[in-house]
Amino acid sequence: MGVVSTILYFLITIVILVFVHEFGHFAAAKLCKMRVDKFYLFFDFFNLRIFKFVKGDTEYGLGVFPLGGYVKVAGMIDESMDKEFINQPPQPWEFRSKPVWQRMFVITAGVIMNTILAFVIFYVINLSEGKQKMETNTIGYVTPGSVASKYGILPGSQIISINGKPVEYWDDVRGIVFIESMGEDVNIKIKTNGAEKEIFLPKSALHDLNERSFGLFPEKMEPMIQQVADKGPARNLGLQKGDIIVEANNTPITHSQQFVDIIKSNAGKDIAVKWNRNGAIMNGNVKPEADSTIGIGIGKYTGIVKDIKFNVITAVPQGFNDLWHYGIVLFVKSMWKIIKGDIAFSKAVGGPVKIAQYAGQSAEGGLLSFLGFMAMLSITLAVINILPFPALDGGHFMFLLYEGIFRKPVSHKIQIVVQNVGFLLLMAFMLFVVYNDIIHI
Repeated sequence: MGVVSTILYFLITIVILVFVHEFGHFAAAKLCKMRVDKFYLFFDFFNLRIFKFVKGDTEYGLGVFPLGGYVKVAGMIDESMDKEFINQPPQPWEFRSKPVWQRMFVITAGVIMNTILAFVIFYVINLSEGKQKMETNTIGYVTPGSVASKYGILPGSQIISINGKPVEYWDDVRGIVFIESMGEDVNIKIKTNGAEKEIFLPKSALHDLNERSFGLFPEKMEPMIQQVADKGPARNLGLQKGDIIVEANNTPITHSQQFVDIIKSNAGKDIAVKWNRNGAIMNGNVKPEADSTIGIGIGKYTGIVKDIKFNVITAVPQGFNDLWHYGIVLFVKSMWKIIKGDIAFSKAVGGPVKIAQYAGQSAEGGLLSFLGFMAMLSITLAVINILPFPALDGGHFMFLLYEGIFRKPVSHKIQIVVQNVGFLLLMAFMLFVVYNDIIHI
């Protein structure tokens, strides 16, 4: 996907997620009859903004820095650093004059809205396409030089279990290895030529883990082209959707990943390719670009697919299940593994650049794929914001929780100091993740 398209999908993602989050705060404040002084998408540091307008008591605007957004509620100590109101008597429209429960509602409303958005997306996806599971546990291809190859796993083997969990579908393989066992040792029980054995993969061998470096791919993945980019080597060669690759570099191609590996290993080199188009064999040369791609999506599973459909009722619990599993559980597990050192912090944390890359990649898979990515990001944003860290919603909530328990607010002086320190740390962290993104491009 081109740079312009990647940036476009990044902006669409960020605008929607930030708007939904900040609108939650805005709507909750209005419901509780609090005055909202500002509602901004993106930050307007140093008063740098694209536009602003005032309607009623509220200034609406679009800042220059796409790192988030904010709602300024009158009478609240927040990242705006506005504290002129402290020495004035509380006004009935101010945040500080409202009951603790209303202030808690306003503080958590952004998190609530992001969670609702994620659920709605998961619900729509389940209702629209359900769940498709590849009914196989047989390995069809092992990438040369991959982890699986080095540990002697062979094509044709059946995966019986991974870390003690039975494998019935190939989706189980992906879920257990890349999500549930991330940063952990992996013990695979396989059956080869009727004989069962266990293969232990230490976590030290699984760093930088992705599907290609792990190296296991399911059987019956026909090397059929699913999509061709508008520009690139594949388009120049004349490849079309539906073409089946039969040979590359004088090697018969029987699996889609086999062709991908040949492309990845020959950046900048001419590759002789043969393909089948409606029974006619065609041939030509293609030169992969510097990023080892030719601009195609390839691979069609020809085995049995279990198609699970949901109706308007059954899609509800499945939506909650996806919300819990892909949002809360995955995030908490990942954070715990980062803390333990099982996952490198610099490789686990992503900022705007990584978000842009993933947004673009998910968009290539279609609307529902893009929405799925947005749902994952939305629930992640919700969980991060509720953490009890100064300058985040969770930090404000902790002050209110203290006030609710001890019947007295935390002093303004302490709130300001904690807020300032927290905000500076948060900005430093954001600069770090941007730098981390850039050096890992």
